[in-house]
Amino acid sequence: MIEFGTGGWRAIIGDGFTKANIQKVAAALGRRMAREGVRPEICIGYDRRFLSREAAIWFSEAIVGEGVKVDFINISPPTPQIMFTVKNWQLPYGAAITASHNPALYNGIKLFTAGGRDATQEITDEIQAEANALDASEIHPVDFDRAQAAGTVVYVDTRDDYLDSILASIDTAAIRRRRPRIVLDPMYGVSLTGLMTILYSCRCDVNVIHDTHDAFFGRRLPAPTIDTMADLQRQVLDKGADLGIATDGDADRLGVIDEKGRYVSANEILVLLYYYLLKYKGWKGAAVRNVATTHLLDRVAAKFGERCYEVPVGFKNISAGMQAHDALIGGESSGGLTVRGHIFGKDGLYAASLLVEMLAVTGKPLSQTVQEIFDEFGELHMAEYDWLLTEERKTEITGRVFERRELPDFDAPVDHIAWEDGCKLYFSDGSWIILRFSGTEPRVRVFAEAETLERAKALVGEMAGFLGLPF
Repeated sequence: MIEFGTGGWRAIIGDGFTKANIQKVAAALGRRMAREGVRPEICIGYDRRFLSREAAIWFSEAIVGEGVKVDFINISPPTPQIMFTVKNWQLPYGAAITASHNPALYNGIKLFTAGGRDATQEITDEIQAEANALDASEIHPVDFDRAQAAGTVVYVDTRDDYLDSILASIDTAAIRRRRPRIVLDPMYGVSLTGLMTILYSCRCDVNVIHDTHDAFFGRRLPAPTIDTMADLQRQVLDKGADLGIATDGDADRLGVIDEKGRYVSANEILVLLYYYLLKYKGWKGAAVRNVATTHLLDRVAAKFGERCYEVPVGFKNISAGMQAHDALIGGESSGGLTVRGHIFGKDGLYAASLLVEMLAVTGKPLSQTVQEIFDEFGELHMAEYDWLLTEERKTEITGRVFERRELPDFDAPVDHIAWEDGCKLYFSDGSWIILRFSGTEPRVRVFAEAETLERAKALVGEMAGFLGLPF
């Protein structure tokens, strides 16, 4: 069965991710577009995963069969470039063949709507239901080469427009004066050409690792986390670099190493950029974060007379929150963020460019700006753990926590509990813990934040012990 989660539809290649299912999704989307009476045109791109280009072709063939013209980006673009194209060309829909940061065994499809934002849950639920109800005999794909000859599939290249939009939005003159030394790790993904173009245009000194095309991502997860960035840490220290930048497989998420070789968490990146935009650039606006993202963002917002809004996990909810509140920045603890005026989706290239600008404008090492924030707002530390689940274990946890609402007796007073997205407990001392099921993998995740890492880990340990999860 096709099942969309918080970040699109993802499935194991050859199991759920098959030609038949790909074309069912495409046909369902094409039929939706016909019912809506929107412009029958869509932008499609694909990442560097195994079978991605072929899947993009199969998707195109099926949606052309529904009377939709395809603008086909034929050189693996960053996912945010596709979103930018949907916005810039005023298209009603876009699609990326990608499983983002999932393991190499996975592939998938992300869908975007007008304005270049993630499709809402309502839209993906409807497409999912229609796709699963379709029979292969109801799909009438048009051969890709024939569609090209007929002009219903057209190769397009939107990279220059996308990169120029980023360069136009950052202080390139300040970066050129500073000439920072950068080590770049695209993690075998799609960010290399784009980020190299931006950094070289700003006269940065750049070294690159993991830049070849490897559909297995070097046998590691294509996600910029503390566990996957050891090579980048070593290179930053070896080269005496000012900054290490990594992006995930489809380049919508960012990971950072500072000049001391320290991993800068996604939470810290989000806070750093919000603080920079408010204090150094003098911009105004609220912040939006999901339920599993640092509350330090709330403290920064309050200091500058702004507000931080909390939404469920899924960048579509960040986008909606930003639009509703005309927010300045929106992001999540998994490394995705965006800023008002760009696209409504997360963009690792834009975030990286803004971070390099921050280095240049402040004239301070990254570690010093982090400490500046800690000195002013205090420190909060997050512990994050996840466990792979069988269906039986998921059913058991669902019954205990979400149906009978059984919870541990924590050693701190609970202020209140929220059930909107998982189960989040807010403690009176400002710490919190959340338990929720992943929207992209068969996993349960537990996040906790407190003034010390030891306290955050202890909270996770209490929840794990209560549920019988190894810790």
